[in-house]
Amino acid sequence: MTLLAHISDLHLDGSERATQRAIRVMDYLRALPYPVDALLVTGDIADHGEEAEYEEAAQILAAPFPVLTCPGNHDARPAYRKALLGEAPEHGPINRAHDIAGTTILMCDSTIPGRDEGRLDAQTLAWIDTTLTARTQGTPALIAFHQPPVELHHPLPDSCMLEEPGALADLIDAHPQVAAVLTGHAHTAAASTFAARPLIVGPAITWTLRMPWEGEQAADRDQPPGLAFHILDDDRRLITHYRVVL
Repeated sequence: MTLLAHISDLHLDGSERATQRAIRVMDYLRALPYPVDALLVTGDIADHGEEAEYEEAAQILAAPFPVLTCPGNHDARPAYRKALLGEAPEHGPINRAHDIAGTTILMCDSTIPGRDEGRLDAQTLAWIDTTLTARTQGTPALIAFHQPPVELHHPLPDSCMLEEPGALADLIDAHPQVAAVLTGHAHTAAASTFAARPLIVGPAITWTLRMPWEGEQAADRDQPPGLAFHILDDDRRLITHYRVVL
């Protein structure tokens, strides 16, 4: 069994509000009596893509368990690499594979610099294919990135979702060990399916999306920050529990 925490869309911008919301969630996770195997952060870590925002993120996200990240449309690859990962500030996709408690977790870069829409480019799709092929056939895998590949029936996230999702669906079809797809971006906890797999959208730290039937104002800034707990059991069944942190 693999136990993962999942947060998204911190949008750290140097403000006290953004900082304290992220700290509350991390304090909650660090205080758990039984620690998670890893924390997944599915993008928009920074709000403006500035080095100072990633320096703050590195401090806030420091934890006694692995913290796995991928970028979102508000993130900037060079600053993200330099200040969060301690790497050279290059512009290429930021893709990382992690082996956590018997599960392969692919944190993928679906960003298109300068745009809110997402796309897994040819380089990233080839990396996913090669990485999954190299793993033992019986090892379950999760694929995580920022923009959801399906409509969520709100005009805001649906206007900037993952483009050309069919290429990813074909890839998942070729790799039966993929148990689920995890994303962020939409600022609402949501569950659907994609390529006959569970698709789980992690809640946002910064604000919660009001769905059309909840009112016209999209951003509900009064809702507390949320997180998800994912359990991947021995039958490769994904079970998700959502929490808010008051």
